[in-house]
Amino acid sequence: MKSAKILFAVVVVGVVGGCTTTQKSALTSRKIRLTVDFQKRQTLRYRFVSSRDITMDWGAPKQGGENKIDKFFESLELVVAYTPVEVDPYGLATIKADCEYAKVNRTGGRQAIRGDAAESLAGKSWTFTVGPTGMMEDRSKLLDVIRQAGKLAFRADTSQGLIKEPDMLYDFIAFQWFLWDSISSVPDPIKGVAVGGKWKSKLFVPAPMILFAARDVNYQFDKVRPDPNNRIAVIDSSYSLLYPSPSDWPVPYTEVFQMSGMFGFLRDYKLLDLQGQGQELFNIDAGRTEQYTQKYTLRTRASLPFGLGGINPLITIDQTLKMELLTPPVAAEGR
Repeated sequence: MKSAKILFAVVVVGVVGGCTTTQKSALTSRKIRLTVDFQKRQTLRYRFVSSRDITMDWGAPKQGGENKIDKFFESLELVVAYTPVEVDPYGLATIKADCEYAKVNRTGGRQAIRGDAAESLAGKSWTFTVGPTGMMEDRSKLLDVIRQAGKLAFRADTSQGLIKEPDMLYDFIAFQWFLWDSISSVPDPIKGVAVGGKWKSKLFVPAPMILFAARDVNYQFDKVRPDPNNRIAVIDSSYSLLYPSPSDWPVPYTEVFQMSGMFGFLRDYKLLDLQGQGQELFNIDAGRTEQYTQKYTLRTRASLPFGLGGINPLITIDQTLKMELLTPPVAAEGR
């Protein structure tokens, strides 16, 4: 999309030695067009890691006067390679995504009987289209992959109904459905954003239970960080609770089912609060994300079935989502 970059020319912003305060202020007030750029057959390989610490406070004192606390941990690591197969310099690029690695780790007893369905994503491929503003258009193939993996989250034995095992497919969605969200949500991509500029968006909230929660996101273009070869946009973000999530967002399964384990046993989840922050490093000149980290804490309260014991455990989820470019772009052979 180098020709596209001619259309979406990037305004050079920098702090030049010897500039006056007025000149520096004028430079930083200029707007920069943040565009997603691709070179045909040049592969970008990223690692994604979603991890969460889950603390369950039962609010029921055990011997010694302290509340009973249970702790769980789970993580998903993915490696996905993105290769442009068709590049329209004036419009959409078609990208082929190859999931090269998918691994789930858990502690605290939440193990699926036949492995996590998210691990079935390893070896899967899909295509999607995206424009220079980072807006993803045709994601039907990605939705197919999500739904296929969702079928593997259920136990084969249906004699007691449809029972879903623990899975981290919503974490996969949080990564893949919302690529370049900070760029695609800029209100006026043609005019661009000045350093200090702010804008809003919405992001997914993966969780160990089904919550249909989302995040209201506030982005801010914090600064341009000089780099030996490129300029890096530092984009900060902050999060608050949004419920419910938009109805057009994807779900891995549409069947009526019962969840296995503790988070299927509990009932009536009431979302209390979500707060967090993140930061992204976006390469302005290369037109790609170098890395991001998103962290937030979600608190929800649940109840036992039929009001058993009058106990309403408080569940705190400390969530981290990370993406990083693994290597410089490489030419894709044979594609």
